[in-house]
Amino acid sequence: MHQAANIFTLAYKQPFLQEDLVLLQEVERHVPGSVKYAIKRYKKQPQWNIEDTGMLVYHLEKNNPAANYLELNFCVTGNIYCKEKAAECDFCKFSGSKTCIEKVESVDVISFSFTPSYLTQFAKAKKTSNITDEVLNFTHSSSFSKILPLCGKTQHAIEALLNHNYTDTLENIFINAQTQILLLYSMDCMLGEKVTPVFTCKFLANAEDREKIIKAREVLLQHIGEPITIKALSRKVAINECYLKKGFKEIFGTTIFDFYQSQRMEHAKYLLYDKGLSVTEVSALLGYSSISHFSTAFKKHTGIKPCELLLH
Repeated sequence: MHQAANIFTLAYKQPFLQEDLVLLQEVERHVPGSVKYAIKRYKKQPQWNIEDTGMLVYHLEKNNPAANYLELNFCVTGNIYCKEKAAECDFCKFSGSKTCIEKVESVDVISFSFTPSYLTQFAKAKKTSNITDEVLNFTHSSSFSKILPLCGKTQHAIEALLNHNYTDTLENIFINAQTQILLLYSMDCMLGEKVTPVFTCKFLANAEDREKIIKAREVLLQHIGEPITIKALSRKVAINECYLKKGFKEIFGTTIFDFYQSQRMEHAKYLLYDKGLSVTEVSALLGYSSISHFSTAFKKHTGIKPCELLLH
């Protein structure tokens, strides 16, 4: 029998203690003969360095067709959890209170399990050599699992699923739609035919220009402690600033500034919590002109001040 890896373990990539897992919220839904999904939201510990990860699992038992299923698993971080919905909680909505102890950063583990009867509606009925149709019809010969790279559109679909405000009937409609979108993106990403991607920015059709954008991301990571301007970055990778900004947003789903700040603050958490450096030392290492500027940026990204992290 095929045993797929645990998605949390894949995302964390290091051993962890079960007692570190603080369950904040759990939701399970099951539509018989169709889809079963579960969302488990855990409190993100300051020392965790988790990479957003997805996995597709194709499970086949030739002698027991009733046990066949296709499963999508995702582990994502960065969402803010509050016992009150964000729309109702002024603390979370405006981030204006130092006393809101209900707001914490979370790690969300989401799984979808699809039955054969649900999936066959999307596949061609006739026999085909297309791997997507084979999987949807459960005619592929053996079980397997594949890691899913989470592209920007997949991440947006997951975030929408986790942070919507629909209730009752509208919630069911919304979740069903998002489930099919995630199925589409996952099948396309893992099993779709290799085709040249279509970009909104036409210049990205050029492989050399795409490589320059990817190189820009690498340069940013190399300059975590040495702030670099977009002008200097564009010169390093030999592409104009306008193309750099537009291309970066399309390929990575975020702006250059937001990506850079996010990486710096994640590194700051590592230096503060794991390495035990002082706020003054970390501020200097990351190239901030003052401790107050660093503290402001850190709180904007994490929701707490650097000194408060050290108290955890």
